[in-house]
Amino acid sequence: MKRIIALVALIASPALAEGHLDADTIAKIEAMLADMECQMDPDDIEVEDDGYELDDVICKGGLQFDIELDAELNEVGRRAE
Repeated sequence: MKRIIALVALIASPALAEGHLDADTIAKIEAMLADMECQMDPDDIEVEDDGYELDDVICKGGLQFDIELDAELNEVGRRAE
């Protein structure tokens, strides 16, 4: 039963279902956010078909955004929350 639950959790994981997020990419995204004076929980990075979605990014002054990146980590969209 534990194996079935673990398998279902893996299949349901957005990062595994849509692509792979490696430590190098996480580090690059975190460095980019630091330059922008922002931070986020790496667990909130979602791999999309054409890039990444960063959920709940907190920036200087307490502003919160969802940020979209293309596959080369260029910002292509931002929504205030």
